[in-house]
Amino acid sequence: MRSPASRSPDTQAEKLWSPAPQHTTARALFPALTDTTEVYLDSAATTQKPLPVIETIHRYHSADTANVGRGTYPWATGLTARIARVREQFAAFIGAEHPDEVVFTGGATAAVNAVALSWGLATLADGEEILYNASDHASNVYPWLHLRGLLAGAGRHIELIPYRVTDTGEADTDDILAKVTPRTRLITTSHLHHVFGGLSTLAGLRGRIDPTVLLCFDCSQSGGHLPVDIAALAADFAIFAAHKMFGAPGTGILYCHRRVHDRLIPFLPGGNSAVRPDATGLAAGKMPGLLEGGTPNIPGILALGSALEVLESFGVGAIATHNRALTARLIEGLRPIPGLTFLPGPAYAADAAGYGIASFTLEGISATDLGFVLSRSGFLVRTGTQCLPAGGDDTGSVRVSTHIYNTPDEIDGFVACVRSIAEEIT
Repeated sequence: MRSPASRSPDTQAEKLWSPAPQHTTARALFPALTDTTEVYLDSAATTQKPLPVIETIHRYHSADTANVGRGTYPWATGLTARIARVREQFAAFIGAEHPDEVVFTGGATAAVNAVALSWGLATLADGEEILYNASDHASNVYPWLHLRGLLAGAGRHIELIPYRVTDTGEADTDDILAKVTPRTRLITTSHLHHVFGGLSTLAGLRGRIDPTVLLCFDCSQSGGHLPVDIAALAADFAIFAAHKMFGAPGTGILYCHRRVHDRLIPFLPGGNSAVRPDATGLAAGKMPGLLEGGTPNIPGILALGSALEVLESFGVGAIATHNRALTARLIEGLRPIPGLTFLPGPAYAADAAGYGIASFTLEGISATDLGFVLSRSGFLVRTGTQCLPAGGDDTGSVRVSTHIYNTPDEIDGFVACVRSIAEEIT
């Protein structure tokens, strides 16, 4: 049997995909979009998958299938080397200085929980505080509530302090500054909000808070949609979802700055988790294995490598520019429609803003019903409470989210459809 390196490169994906694909051929790279008249406007929920990703997953399952880090035969050692290369590739993609700052998890939710359980359980003392956005994705709220309950059971009572969001959907840094105290240990926020589309860099906090306060960014929506520079964010932790950046579900990435490595404990101890028993229980091992117990999602990680290559071929900056133009076109088209109200976000910005996400409601029809009617016309959008925590916006909204495979004509068609629906219900 030939090795993977000796196989012919003339796969369907490689025929369609070149190192610098043009926008005119972008859609051909995504099989789910090539034979449908439906318009996919839900990339904040999950992105479509390009052929290189699909074929990478197929290859893993169809040839030289093995585990990683556990064998000395070529199939196993080859996979181990490939996983290491993807780790290095992702570190470079986000500007991380060291590959051991990149941890592979079972998803973005698992990555947030890893921070809560690996760092929070190990370090937080009675009376210390975490500042969070109560309107963030539930996966960046519930883990902290869970941590508070676990610590209370152990006699340590921490405080979770919510902060406000601005009209443009961004974290209100003035409100954060007013709530930071000497007991604050962590500030967590969505880099790009999953419903509002507001970008939060926490730049307003630079030099104004104690540098020992850690910063955690949920980059699930920004990763693959706009450039993410870990150093510019001054992030201690950052969370990414592979399936929202052309990759496969079930693969998350957690960035942990080296300065916090000695404060972490395993959150999933087990095989390959780089820990060893000692007289007191488990002695911590080295990163990233410390947080990678168990068999990883091998095809998902390999697919992430292929997804990164596709993203870099387009240029993440070009993707952001494309999405910004579509967002502005969407808002301009929807704004005059009677009864339509935008949620916080780019619609309230003083100048052109937006990164492919905008949400709204329409008077006279529920978000769920509106989404159903839109789908009957071929427009696929997210509706409902959209993973906002319980007690948030329980009336629901319609969210439009775009990517490189969407076109201005699709936005115009969507706007016309919403306008028609609004005219029918008034």
